[in-house]
Amino acid sequence: MRIVSRYIAGIWSRLMLLCLSGFISVYLVIDLIEKIPRFLRSGGTAGDMLVYFICKLPEMIGRTATFSTLMATLLTLGVLSRDSEIIAMRSCGISLLRIAMPMLGLGMVTSVLLLANAELVLPRSYELTEQIDKRVIKKQAGRVVFKRNNIWFRSDAQILQAQLFDPVTSTLKGVVIWSLGAAMSPLSRIDAESASFTDGHWILRNAVTSEFASSGGYNSRAAASIGSDLKLKVEDLRVLDSDADNMSLVTLKSYADNLKNGGYQAYRYLTLMHSKLAAPFAALVMVLLGIPFALRSSRSGGVALGIGASVAIGFAYFVVNAVLLSYGRSGAFPPLVAAWGANLIFLVVGVWLARMVKN
Repeated sequence: MRIVSRYIAGIWSRLMLLCLSGFISVYLVIDLIEKIPRFLRSGGTAGDMLVYFICKLPEMIGRTATFSTLMATLLTLGVLSRDSEIIAMRSCGISLLRIAMPMLGLGMVTSVLLLANAELVLPRSYELTEQIDKRVIKKQAGRVVFKRNNIWFRSDAQILQAQLFDPVTSTLKGVVIWSLGAAMSPLSRIDAESASFTDGHWILRNAVTSEFASSGGYNSRAAASIGSDLKLKVEDLRVLDSDADNMSLVTLKSYADNLKNGGYQAYRYLTLMHSKLAAPFAALVMVLLGIPFALRSSRSGGVALGIGASVAIGFAYFVVNAVLLSYGRSGAFPPLVAAWGANLIFLVVGVWLARMVKN
């Protein structure tokens, strides 16, 4: 029995690596076509390009592994079915569940590895790619950094620190802005309750400005609202939402909690937080769904059918998951339901198909 399990696991693993390598290659070629001309125009070195694309690999793996597990499962059973090996196993008294167990085990291992990749590897690699992209390619002087409960931004002679950002109202809360002189000496500090982006510039509310004298001491004055020439774009702050797939679960949870404590709705961040945990286990769900689907198919055209079915099922999962996540971010669905809904739906479909397979 162990020989059969190793045999099935070996076929699945080889096909999984083949599918994953193929999808990563396509992903890489598309990225190369887009990024290399920009690197060359900006004067980037070959070393920068190499580091950039190496650091891109964890993101590519995270985005393609789920679909690869589905295709590997369908192709494995398609190959076994084509060569009548499933019939041979069944004639020896091996149950369909026993045939499926190696693939289910490898699907669970893949999900755990994807979770580790998303939590431990991806945030750091994404930070490195962003540094190269902004500094080398886009030549941006300022940079926004999210650190647990804080947002930091530095541009020219100004440093901003804020507690949180609400993307719905384009408002920062708990704002401190330092103006620096030569040798990084502080010239002034502005403490504001909030800052909103209006008509192309930032308006600080309930602000206290402290100007430091060269001889020591400082003078303070309060104002209900003052303007600021801070060179910070709202699009830079929205990176937390648009690139949340590349941030850790801990960072998202911390930011969502801080947002709620500040009196803001945190539906989108809670949904993204739960999806960080749900997304890796989609690989296991795809294996559970692919096994009965492949076993119900005929022997003819196993490989071709496996590829076609993978595309159809993968596209259906993508659409359902995207719709549910959009409802979760808007608050129409609870974040937990929105994040795990697609996995649950396709798991139920897989169980139903499995019950329909003849023993």
